[in-house]
Amino acid sequence: MRYRLLGRSGLRVSELCLGTMTFGEDWGWGASKEVSRQIFDAFVEAGGNFVDTASNYTNGTAERFVGEFIASQRDTFVVATKYTLRRPGADAKDLNAGGNHRKNMVRTVEQSLQRLNTDFIDLFYLHVWDFTTPIEEILRGLDDLVRAGKVLHVGISDTPAWIASQAQAIADLRGWSRFVAYQGEYNLLERGIERDVLPMTRSLDMAVLAFSLLGGGALTGKFNQPAGPGEPTRARRASELQQAVAAEVVKLAEELGRTPSQVAINWARQQSPNIIPILGARRLAQIEDNLGVLDFSLSADHLARLSAVHPLEPGYPHTFWNDFVRRDLIFGQRVDELEHAGQ
Repeated sequence: MRYRLLGRSGLRVSELCLGTMTFGEDWGWGASKEVSRQIFDAFVEAGGNFVDTASNYTNGTAERFVGEFIASQRDTFVVATKYTLRRPGADAKDLNAGGNHRKNMVRTVEQSLQRLNTDFIDLFYLHVWDFTTPIEEILRGLDDLVRAGKVLHVGISDTPAWIASQAQAIADLRGWSRFVAYQGEYNLLERGIERDVLPMTRSLDMAVLAFSLLGGGALTGKFNQPAGPGEPTRARRASELQQAVAAEVVKLAEELGRTPSQVAINWARQQSPNIIPILGARRLAQIEDNLGVLDFSLSADHLARLSAVHPLEPGYPHTFWNDFVRRDLIFGQRVDELEHAGQ
């Protein structure tokens, strides 16, 4: 395991992050406490120090498990959690029990600190953009938590790039805590962050924590088998497209003597140097297999081959940048003499 700085911060984190949405059996498909501990220990033994959870994962069980697992060496670990979604046990009729606003933010932090059995959170994410709370309220609330020492760094997840960019600009101008990380879904089936989120994070020096690397398990090829997955899983089936992409992943994995999971994860983490994969496992064998990504890299040809199976449609305005506009209407005939003109 190697380590890197988390975005524009001095925080050192492992190149892989352990996701804990599978910790707890509250939702019907997660891991028991014993198995969760085995998964955690395997990750730590491999050198991992970066653990991701959220206030609502398995109704708060995931945070409680993490708090117990890190208790003996709390300062060794970088613990990330999130707020936005309805707090566990909250009244379903309470409109303020979820959302990005300050009240839910503060109450969630207080409850997460209790479940994690710690007095600070290393990285605190806004989990999902709610399209109702003013950016300034969010940023000032997060900065207050940092100044109070309850949170060390802040991040943002599942939010349009234009909103995250606006937030960064406001934070920088007002001297508030800026986002050091963005968490988003990324895999061979869901490549939407390539349009604007990835360029934004590189420009603003943010780490990208990528989740759902296996597309809900579809990229392992288990849905390509006649008998199906054969175990409890969030996804129930895979579309023809998902199966076609999975078939290419499986084929390349066989050629390389690797597993489909390892190939799919390495495709994602090799797309940009600021990507940190979040590994999610329900069984010990799964995390042990996933950690095998550290032992090899995909070649440029391998990456291109996989990307070609389900290419990203850039969409407007990205499609407006073409040879005609670039050469004739902007730079003229001397475009080839201008560096960066192809970016």
